Amino acid sequence: AAAKTIALVDAAQPAMARVKEVIGYSTEALSKSYPESKLTNWTVDTIMEKVASLSGRKVDVGFANSGGIRVDMPKGDILLDDILSMFPFKNNLVYIEHKGSTLRGIFEWMASTKVQPVGGVKMVVTNGRIESLLIDGKPLEDDKVYVVATNSFLLHGGDGFFLAKDAVNMKVYDELVLDAMLESIRKFTAQGRPFEYKLDSRVIIKK
Repeated sequence: AAAKTIALVDAAQPAMARVKEVIGYSTEALSKSYPESKLTNWTVDTIMEKVASLSGRKVDVGFANSGGIRVDMPKGDILLDDILSMFPFKNNLVYIEHKGSTLRGIFEWMASTKVQPVGGVKMVVTNGRIESLLIDGKPLEDDKVYVVATNSFLLHGGDGFFLAKDAVNMKVYDELVLDAMLESIRKFTAQGRPFEYKLDSRVIIKK
C-alpha cells in the first residue's frame, strides 16, 4: 500500500508543480469590497474585454457577481493556483444584446437590492433608487440595443439575475471566466508590468 501511495504522490508532482507556477506579481493585496473594489472592477472589465475580443463587437455593459470571486489577490507573486482558487467555477463567458429598457429594469432591481460588479457604467444610487445612470458617459436610452458581457451563472437566476430574459440576441462561449482572468494576468507579465488595478467611482451609493 505504501508503494502505491508513493506512486500516486509521484504522479501528482507535475500537476502540483504546475499550479505553483508564478504567473505574475501584484503590487498590493486586493479583496472584494462594496460597492466597488479593484478586484471586482478588474474581474468585470476583463470579462468585457474578452467578450469584445471574441465577438468583434464593442461591449457597452458588463455584469459579474462578487460571489464568483472566492479568494483575495495576494500581494507579491501570483501563482497559477491563486487564480484557479479565485475563479473555481466553470462559468462561461456570454455575449448578450439587450434593449435599454431591459437594462434599466436590471439596474433598478440592483439599486433596490445590492449592486453587483458592473462595467461600462457610472451609477449613483440614493436610498435604493437610481439617481443617475450613464453608459459610456451617456444617459441610458430605452430604445437602444446595448451589448452586454457577463458569465453564464447570471443567465437564469444566479444571485437573482435573469440576464437571458428578454435578450435580443445571445451567445454563450466555450471560454470560461477563468480563462479570461489568467490571460489578463499573463498579459501584464508579458508586458513586464506588475498587476495593478484602479477604482473609478463607477458605483456611488448614497444613503
